[in-house]
Amino acid sequence: MRRVAILISGRGSNMVALVRDMAGDHPARPVLVLSNVPAAKGLRRAREMDVETAVVNHRAFGGDRAAFEAALTERLEAARPDIICLCGFMRILTPGFIERWAGRILNIHPSLLPRYPGLDTHARAIAAGDGEAGCTVHEVTDQLDAGPLLGQARVPVKVGDTVDALAARVLSVEHQLYPAVLRRFAIGDRSPVYMPEGIAPHAGADHEPGSGTLP
Repeated sequence: MRRVAILISGRGSNMVALVRDMAGDHPARPVLVLSNVPAAKGLRRAREMDVETAVVNHRAFGGDRAAFEAALTERLEAARPDIICLCGFMRILTPGFIERWAGRILNIHPSLLPRYPGLDTHARAIAAGDGEAGCTVHEVTDQLDAGPLLGQARVPVKVGDTVDALAARVLSVEHQLYPAVLRRFAIGDRSPVYMPEGIAPHAGADHEPGSGTLP
C-alpha cells in the first residue's frame, strides 16, 4: 500500500478528490495533508475526512527557502510518503528538495502542457483564441511544468468564455484526471492517461477557479 502526502495552499478541492478516491479498493492511502498556509481551508476538509494534517508556514522563515524546505522535509519524512501530490501548493520548490523526492512528486497544472507553463493559463488560452484547454498531471522536475507527462484531460473553450468560466470547466476534469493518474502511478504504471473532451464532471466535485499550481 503506497503512502501519499498531499501539499496544499488553499481550499484543496483536488486534495478532496484524491482522498475520496483513495477510500476502499485502492493501491494507496493518504497519510498527510500539509499546508504552507495556516488558514488554508483544505486543512479543515482533510480533518473532516480523518486525514492527519500539518502546517509549515513559509512566512515564519522570512524568505529563507532552504530553512522552509528543511522543515517541510522533516515533516514529510516523519510521514514516510511514497508519493507526494501537489494540489494547488503555491510555492516554487528548489532543485535540492525535488532531488530528495525525485520520481515521487506529482503535480496538476491547468493547461495542456507544454502549452502555457506557469501562471494565468486560462487567460492565455482565451487570448490566443484556442479551441480547447485542459489540464495536465506530470512528474515534478527542476524545470518548471516540464516533467514527464502522466495524463491530460481536455475541455472546449467556448465563444465568450471568461477566465472564471473556463477555470471552473477545467477544474471539473482535474477532479477526474488526478485520481485516475494517482491510481495508476501507485502501482508503478507511468503510462499517460488521456481523457477526451466531453467527460462528465466528477460527482460531488466543487469548483475552485484559478487553482493553478506551481511545482
